[in-house]
Amino acid sequence: MKAIAVFATVSTLIAGLASAQSTPYLTAEEQLATFRLPPGYRMELVVGDPNIKEPVAIAFDGNGRMFVAEMRAFMRDLDGTDQREKNGRVSMHWSSKGDGVFDRHSVFIDGLVLPRMILPLDGALLVGETDTNDIHLYRDTDGDGVADQKELWFEGGPRGGNLEHQPSGLVWCLDNWIYTSYNAYRLRWNGVGRELLQETTPPNGGQWGVAQDDHGKLWFTGGAERGPQNFQQPILYGGFNITGQTPHDFSEVWPLVGLDDVEGGPFRFRPEDGTLNHFSSPCGSEILRGDRLPAELYGDLLVCEPVGRLIRRAKVEVRDGVTYLSNPHEKSEFIRSTDPNFRPVSVANAPDGTVYIVDMYRGVVQEAVAIKEGSYLRGVVEKHGLEKNIGRGRIWRLVHESMEPSAPPKLLDETPTQLVERLAHPNGWWRDTAQKLLVLRQDEFVVPALRKMARENDGEFARLHALWTLEGLGALDATLVRDTLRDASPILRAGALRAGESLFAEESDDLLALADDPDPNVVIQAMMTAHRLDWPGHRERIESLVAEHPSRGVREIGGQLLDPPSPYLTDSRFSESERKSLASGEVGYRSLCFACHGNEGQGTPAEGLGTTLAPPLAGSPIVLGPPEQSILVLLHGLSASGDERAYPTQMVPMATNSNSWIANVLSYIRNSFGNEAPFVTSAEVDRVRKATLDRTTPPTIEEVRAFPVAE
Repeated sequence: MKAIAVFATVSTLIAGLASAQSTPYLTAEEQLATFRLPPGYRMELVVGDPNIKEPVAIAFDGNGRMFVAEMRAFMRDLDGTDQREKNGRVSMHWSSKGDGVFDRHSVFIDGLVLPRMILPLDGALLVGETDTNDIHLYRDTDGDGVADQKELWFEGGPRGGNLEHQPSGLVWCLDNWIYTSYNAYRLRWNGVGRELLQETTPPNGGQWGVAQDDHGKLWFTGGAERGPQNFQQPILYGGFNITGQTPHDFSEVWPLVGLDDVEGGPFRFRPEDGTLNHFSSPCGSEILRGDRLPAELYGDLLVCEPVGRLIRRAKVEVRDGVTYLSNPHEKSEFIRSTDPNFRPVSVANAPDGTVYIVDMYRGVVQEAVAIKEGSYLRGVVEKHGLEKNIGRGRIWRLVHESMEPSAPPKLLDETPTQLVERLAHPNGWWRDTAQKLLVLRQDEFVVPALRKMARENDGEFARLHALWTLEGLGALDATLVRDTLRDASPILRAGALRAGESLFAEESDDLLALADDPDPNVVIQAMMTAHRLDWPGHRERIESLVAEHPSRGVREIGGQLLDPPSPYLTDSRFSESERKSLASGEVGYRSLCFACHGNEGQGTPAEGLGTTLAPPLAGSPIVLGPPEQSILVLLHGLSASGDERAYPTQMVPMATNSNSWIANVLSYIRNSFGNEAPFVTSAEVDRVRKATLDRTTPPTIEEVRAFPVAE
């Protein structure tokens, strides 16, 4: 849920815009000259238009073939006409000579609705489309590069929300579960012929893209100016954030393009040159884990900022149990371009040890809800003719002059024994892929080799992957876990505790001893495991650690673990059905609305503006008034006209969500943050929806206050 952007000078700005000017395309060769990178780095074109158009995400199978999700219907005009047309596709690209040159191309799947998630398995591909939580599995059984089999892999059902507010990611994590953004659940393949496992998780707050690091911690990046968040610990244990985890100026960005085509309007660009001054749409993150780039990059976080035509590099540092981020390029960025059409939306570690960048290469990256008639952004887009730049796209490879990319892998053709050896590879992509294939193949023959690697290998992450591969094979035993809990490496001690959670239903002496571990990261894992498994007495133990432990990380994470559950869970005022509605509404709110309205409904501070991203919901007259008023706002958004206060982001329509989703979110808001008001029903939402079917523009605040109109 985004707040309305109000600009007193909007009408003046739009009226004064010049006639549309062209913002010309460049050839790939011409675009190369526009990139600005640190010394020694350069970009190389991997695949470009016309072989791909409107790429949004990539993934590699075990043999290094690259799959590209292409949203070919995305914003072909300013109104997003026919955007749900089934002309999206997943294309496949590979090197016929094994030299890293992608010279072969095929349309693997066609006729998709804005495909957004792809995950290669063992000779198959999982795909998620827009407007559904269903995930399908595709296979090419005759080897012609085109999928000829399709089956429903996970039945999640339909979903609503505009294009920006739907799941992405589909990451097979170190813990053998599959995660996405937005969805407050994870999925697990449970063996051939068995049903998938589904387990609830805390809301992750991510928008576009999900990354994981060497420890199996997921990294989510939220839109609406937020940047990386909930990255302190694995999301399974909670969405932890700590004051000071990023510097106060971390969200300030330094683009080279100054077209002032910023959804936030004059608040969010520098008046002297029109450049974006703050994160607008951070997305598509990746933790760099390749072995063919300088060591200085390993473990860093890359964040795409398509509105700024740049990629932020963040140094990741863990101190005293707290993860900190910083920008090592003072008043600059790692990758920038002077080309207005450079639109990086995703980054991915590659099998060749480098990193690949997905460039939509287009004029407009915002959805139609942000470019409605009368909006600030629409006038700027038309001024520069950005809406004309569609139907292209490029995939770039980031390389360094000191080393060459490695040859493509052949993991799909390797034996299980060979795959075990790959768990020690210096490239994180190889380790992840080898583990995934071993778990999918379920060959118990490799268990002895995995146990040997878990105990004896010199590499910490090789041993960690061996533990988790055993867990995925159902062969992790308590003896190995207990031995590893006493390992010299804190990475292995914490990893063994997490991997062994399924083996320990109750506390034991060696598990309790980890609460006194000299490494704060191990202590934090012990607290999280005890809390998740609800060990008897764990709250008292965590309370003592929070009160006495010298580590800030232990105190901060422990304190957040001890936060009482949502009060409605035990509040006798609410019936069982009302509690279910509130629980569902809380997930919806914390997956989307909190970004602008804040965790406590007070509005998220807008850095440098002296305001919040959105109006407070606590005590709001619209929230507490007739339910029809807040229903109207969720269905159709809110216009800037007539409001008395400015907010830097827009309240966008939520009409594509179901009646029950809107009812549950509003019921949660109306009974949280100190609010108390009657629940909203699906029937009430349906009545307002039907009564306002003809509305094509957001209502003004005056119209909301007067709604419903007296008969």
